[in-house]
Amino acid sequence: MEIYIKYMVSLRCKMVVEATLKKLGLAYSSLELGTVVLLHDITPKQRQTLKEQLFVSGLELLDNKRNILIEKIKKVVIEMIHYADELPKTNYSEYISEKLGHDYTYLANLFSEVKGITIQQFIIIHKIERVKELLLYDELNLTEIADKLHYSSVSHLSNQFKKVTGLSPSFYRKLKQKRRENLENM
Repeated sequence: MEIYIKYMVSLRCKMVVEATLKKLGLAYSSLELGTVVLLHDITPKQRQTLKEQLFVSGLELLDNKRNILIEKIKKVVIEMIHYADELPKTNYSEYISEKLGHDYTYLANLFSEVKGITIQQFIIIHKIERVKELLLYDELNLTEIADKLHYSSVSHLSNQFKKVTGLSPSFYRKLKQKRRENLENM
C-alpha cells in the first residue's frame, strides 16, 4: 500500500516519518521523499493515528488525488535539482511529464491552479536554493555552478539569483562568510 506525505522534502523529514512508522508498528518496504510503501494495508484507525502523528511533526498524510499528484511533481523537481548528480539533458517539461506519465500541460495547469505559481517558478526557486548551497560549500566557482545547473551563462544565473533573493551571488557568499567568521570569533 502506497501512501503520500506532504512537506516531506528532506532527509530529516524521512527520519521523522521512519520513527513515526516504527512507533506505530507499521512495516514498510520503501521510504522515499513524499512516498512510503507499506507492507500491509492499514485500518482507518491506523491511518487516522498516522495522520495525527505526522501532523504533530509538520507533515500531512494526503488523501486527495490532485494533492498527491502535486506532491509527486514537487518530489520530481526537488530530487532533480537537489539530489541528482546531474540535471537531465532534456528540457524540464519533458522530464517531468515522462517521470509522472502525464501530459505536461495538464500537470502545469493543475500545479498552477493548486499552488498559485508555475512549475517553472517552482524550479527556479529550487535552483536558487541549490545555488545558495553550492555557494556556501565554496567548492565551485560561479561559472562551475552555472554550468552544473544548466544556466546559459553566469550572467543569467546572477540575474535570476538577484531577482529571487535581492542579492548578487558574490555578495551572498561574502555575507555568509562574514557570519561564519563572526560565529567562530564568539
